[in-house]
Amino acid sequence: MGNIFESSYKSVSQTKIFHFHYLLILFLVMSLKRINLKFLPLLLLLLSVEAFAQNDGENISLHTETGKIEGTLLCPETSEKIPLALIIAGSGPTDRDGNNPMMKNNSLKMLAEGLAKHEIASVRYDKRGIAKSADAAVDERALRFEHYVDDVKDWIDTLKKDPRFSELIIIGHSEGSTIGMIASQSEKVDKFVSIAGPGDKAAVILKTQLSKQAPDMMDQILPIFEKLEKGDLVEEVPPMLNMVFRPSVQPYLISWFKYDPRQEIAKLTIPIMVIQGTTDIQVNLSDAERLTAANKKAILKKYEGMNHILKEAEMDQFKNIKTYNDPDLPLKDGLVLNLAEFIHLKS
Repeated sequence: MGNIFESSYKSVSQTKIFHFHYLLILFLVMSLKRINLKFLPLLLLLLSVEAFAQNDGENISLHTETGKIEGTLLCPETSEKIPLALIIAGSGPTDRDGNNPMMKNNSLKMLAEGLAKHEIASVRYDKRGIAKSADAAVDERALRFEHYVDDVKDWIDTLKKDPRFSELIIIGHSEGSTIGMIASQSEKVDKFVSIAGPGDKAAVILKTQLSKQAPDMMDQILPIFEKLEKGDLVEEVPPMLNMVFRPSVQPYLISWFKYDPRQEIAKLTIPIMVIQGTTDIQVNLSDAERLTAANKKAILKKYEGMNHILKEAEMDQFKNIKTYNDPDLPLKDGLVLNLAEFIHLKS
C-alpha cells in the first residue's frame, strides 16, 4: 500500500485471483513502455486447530468454504499463559514470512522469532490464494476486500479459544494494517499494531500514482474512479484501461475503495501502536501521523532509517530495494524490543 502497491497473483492460467494491483503494473508497462525510477520498487515487489511440530513452529490451518488457509504458530516453551500476536502480511504475493516469489527477506518470520524471545507467541499465515493457501483462492468475480477481513476474524475466533494465551494482539503490516484494524473492531482483540500502514483510501493513493505514471490518460481514468467510489459499476471501459478496470474486477475495487483507514482506526477502543520507518519508500511518515491523529489511544513510534520491510536502509531507491532480497539482514534495531514492551504493557 501507500505510494507503492503490492499484488496478489499467480499466472493467469493458474489463479482464481488476479488482483487489480498486478494488473495496474502490467497496464503501466504495456501501455507506457517505461517506468519512472521512483516507481521501480513497484515492479520489483509486484512481479515478483491442525498442527504438527517443526523446528520453526507448528503448521496451523484455518478452514474456509473455499479451502484451507495455512499458517505457522510459533510458541515459546512455557507453562505460563502468554500473549499471542496474529501477524497479517500486506497485499500481494507476500507470504507468511514476508517473502514473495522474486524476493526473500524473511521480515515477518524474523518479527515472529523476535517476539518469541520475549515470551510472545505468534501466528502468521499465507493469505488466501498465496503460497500454501493457494487452494483457498476466490474467483475474482466473487472476491471482495471483506474476504481478507473475514479471514482475520475467523483466525481471531479460533485463536481466542486456545487456553495457552492470555491476550490477543493484531499486528498488520502495510495493507494488512487496514485489514487488521477492521477485524480488530471486536471485543476479542486486546491490542492493535499498525506497521507501515496506509493513511488514505486506496482510491486516493491509486489516483495519485496514476496521475504521475499516466497523466495523459487521467481524463479517462478519473470518471471510472468516480463511479466505482460511488459503488457503481462501469459498463464501458476504454480498451486501454480494460486490463485494470474490466467488469470482473470492479466489484472487488468497489469493496476495497470504501474503506478509509483513518475512520476504521478511529473505531478502536483498545491500545494502539503505529509504527513507521523514515526510509520507507512505499508508505510515508505522514500516513502514520494521520492514523495516529485519528485515535487518541494511538501512539506513534518512528524509526529513523527503517524501510518498508523493517530493515535498516538508505533512502536511495536501489540501495533500499536491495534489502528486499537480503534474508540475512536483521530487523531494525530496537523494533522488536519496543513492540514487545507495548504488548506486555498492562492495559
